[in-house]
Amino acid sequence: MNDDLSKQADIQKIAEEGGKIYEEIKSQYEPEQNGKFLAIEVESKKVYLGNTSAEAVVLARQNHPNKVFYVVKIGFGAAEMLAQSFADLTKK
Repeated sequence: MNDDLSKQADIQKIAEEGGKIYEEIKSQYEPEQNGKFLAIEVESKKVYLGNTSAEAVVLARQNHPNKVFYVVKIGFGAAEMLAQSFADLTKK
């Protein structure tokens, strides 16, 4: 990610708004899409579905090249994501 872009972005606002948007729409994706990823552009509320977080962001960036996205793994809470990330790190 471009360092200047991430410095300009209000990460806290993106996290809060992205979380709210996901809560509003998650029933459209869970449980059928569990394990896939959504990249959410919080200003437009547009969402991009991918099999990986990178794929979702690439799709989102095609329409919003200068934005930072809220990315969520469908069907996983934040605590589950952190636990999974920690488990992945300890395997190495």
